This record gives sequence, C-alpha cells and structure tokens, in this order.
Amino acid sequence: MDYRVEEDSLGRINVPAKAYWGAHTARALDNFPISGITLAQHPRLIAALATVKRAAAVTNGHLGVIDADAVRAITWACEAVEAGGFREQFCVDVIQGGAGTSTNMNANEVIANIGLEFLGHPLGSYEYLHPIDHVNRCQSTNDVYPTALKLALVGAVEELCHELDRLAAAFQDKGAAFGHILKMGRTQLQDAVPMSLGQEFHAFAATISEDRQRLAESAVLLLECSLGATAVGTGITAEPGYKEHVLDVLAGITGRKLVPAENLVEATSDVGAFMHLSAMLKRSAIKISKISSDLRLLSSGPQNGFGELRLPPRQAGSSIMPGKVNPVIPEAMNQIAFAVAGADTTVTMAADNGQLQLNAFEPVIGHVLLQGLSWLSNGTRILRTHCIEGIEADEDLLSMRAARSAGLATALIPAIGYNAAASVAKLALRDNTPVLQAVTSMGFLKPDVARSIVEDAVGLSQVRGVGKTD
Repeated sequence: MDYRVEEDSLGRINVPAKAYWGAHTARALDNFPISGITLAQHPRLIAALATVKRAAAVTNGHLGVIDADAVRAITWACEAVEAGGFREQFCVDVIQGGAGTSTNMNANEVIANIGLEFLGHPLGSYEYLHPIDHVNRCQSTNDVYPTALKLALVGAVEELCHELDRLAAAFQDKGAAFGHILKMGRTQLQDAVPMSLGQEFHAFAATISEDRQRLAESAVLLLECSLGATAVGTGITAEPGYKEHVLDVLAGITGRKLVPAENLVEATSDVGAFMHLSAMLKRSAIKISKISSDLRLLSSGPQNGFGELRLPPRQAGSSIMPGKVNPVIPEAMNQIAFAVAGADTTVTMAADNGQLQLNAFEPVIGHVLLQGLSWLSNGTRILRTHCIEGIEADEDLLSMRAARSAGLATALIPAIGYNAAASVAKLALRDNTPVLQAVTSMGFLKPDVARSIVEDAVGLSQVRGVGKTD
C-alpha cells in the first residue's frame, strides 16, 4: 500500500495515500480495535457531525476568521458527507477513549481532505485547508460531539415515533376487527372476568400511543445545545460573537428549534437529556416486549396451549419436529428489549462516572442509544408487518371457553348478588356447565336477561356464543 506521511503533536505517522482521514484517525485505529463497529454504522451521527461543521464554517466565514475559499470548500465537503458520501472514511471504532475526540478528528480530517480535493490540492496538504485551524475553528470535541449526537438522536426518535404510530394503528385496526369476540380476561394467569378480544387489542394500541408521546417529549430536551462552549463551557478559543451566531445558522440548516444552554459550563458536563431519552426508550421497549410476550402466550400451542390467536407463520420452527412453527417475530422483539434495557444500564453507569467538567463516556452513550433506537424502529416495523397485521383469532375456541367460564358469573353480581353468583360459578365448575345455563337452571334469571347483562357488562351489542346453553 502507498502511504503519505502526516504529523501531529505526537510525531510522524504513515497514512494510506488514498485515505481521506489523517494522523489522528490513524492513531485511533491503532488504539481502539475494540468492537469492530465503526462510525459508518451510525449514518445519522456522521451526517450530523458534517452539519455542525458546515454551520461552524459559515459562522467563521461571517466573522472573517477563515477565508471564502475555506468556507466554500468546507461547505461543499460537508454537504457531500451529509448526502451519504465518503461513509467508509468514518472508520474509527464507536468505543473509544477521549470523550469523542477520535470521532471529531475523523470528521475534521475527512472534511478537510474532501475540501482539499475540491480546491485542487493533494490529500494531506493541510497548509491550504487544515483539519483543526479551519474545519475545527472555534470548536472543541466537547461541544461539537454532543451537539451532533443530539441532532442524530432527534432524527432517530422521529423515525421510531413514526413506526410506533403505525404499530398503534395496526393494533387499533385489529381491535376493531375483533370487537365482537368475547373472551375471558385473566389476572395472575387465572380466569378473571369477561372482556372482548377487541378491548385487549385496543389496550395494546393505547400503550403504544402513550409511549410514543413520552419519547417525543424526550426529544425536545435534546434541542438544548452547548455549541460555542468549546472545552469546558467558557468558550475559550471561540471568536467573539461565534456562539451567538452559530446556533442560529445550525437551526436554519436543520430546521429545528434549537435553544442555547443557559449555563454552558453545566451543559458541557451534563448528560441528563441522554439519560432521560434512554429511560423512555427502555420504557417503550419493555412495554412492546410485554405485548410480544402476551402474543406468544395467547398463541401458544396451538393444540395444548392457549391457542386463542394464530400468528402468521414465518418459518419452520424446528430442525427435528415436523409442523412446528414458533412465534419468531415476537421473540425477536423480546430480545431487542433485553438489549435496550441493558443499554440503559450502560448509559446510567456512563453518566455516573463523568467527572468534573466533562463526561468522557459520551461515545458509548451515543452508540447504545443510536443502536437501540435503530433496533427498536426496525423491530417495531417487522412486528407490525410480519405479525400484527396478519393475526387471526380462533373465534370458535374463544366462544366455547367464554360460555363455559365461571368467570362470567362476575358480570351477574349486580343483578343477583355475590352469593348467588358464587353458587352459579360453583355449579358451572362442578358440572362443566355454561354459566348462562347454570344461572337459568337455578332460577335466578331468564336466559335473555342473563345474556343481556353479560353483553352490557362487556360493552358488546352482539356476542357470539355467549347465549349458547349446549
């Protein structure tokens, strides 16, 4: 491989001749061969870094601290990166020491070298366009990285909220389709009281909608930015007027209502917004996981389990058992939730261990949050398209079970009293007799009245099978 020689504060180092990155990135590649996951796996973060650099260049040009050619070259380079170009050049590992310095320098070097090529200069000829003196002017990793990370996370949250909206709508549609089907609700896995299958699915929809709202609220906290704080919040090395102007430029580019942090020293060390997002992400993941577990349980069997639902068959379930089909889509959602819950612990530990004026662990915070948002967005979409939209109910089984369940007696209490309802339930259990037949045979109610009471209790105008006495 052909090399060019670059130099940083530690000395000279070989860099591949055709690489758009430079010395700092080369050292990061040597220092952090850890996860095998590179920045290229987080395209939102790369694009956000380029957007921040573009806003800084425009601001620095306005303030007259870099010349027009530098602004033009940096802007062109940033727009190319934002559009998805040069992705493979963002090659440092997502797990790194230095509070994201390797990430920031990888971006600075790539943008500088793209700009040099645009200006007609060889890669690495930094006397014309320098990664630090030009691309990183008036900036520090400590304000650039969290700002870019917040922008990336806001976009990822919006994508997840969109998927959650569609998932809630799918559950709502199934709720409407299943509204006429009576079943027994359960508490502690024991038969409880009658309800409709539609009510169960409408409750799933409500759960998803509530969590979507909580996630959207958490994204608002990410719009507070510390850009212009530089190293510890004092704004050292930033030109006068820079911090007041750069956020306006960034807001104009992104179309987002960014607000400056009230105290830049506090904002430089604080990761509270990331913790809040992580908690809301875990909440959403765990509640979807709970729904997925319910679907697995309700579809279990199909002959020797609950068997109330039929999930769409997605693949053969065994290499040895013919005909076995597993609930693989809900199982995948469970595993995504496990990973998100573990990531929340990672964010908590990282927040706890950020000392003094800077949290050095934002790289792992950013990685696990972006990964969790991506996994949950993808999983939510697959749950909807590969499972929820194709779910069917075994209406005959549900009707039979509901008609024979002693739990129906609870609905009769307002009409006949607790003791009489208990007698009905005992008879139904003892003789395996439908509750409505039992209450009629004991002389407490006439069949039509009993059926009407149950229908009204569940909120159904027509309930298939509830009035059967055979």
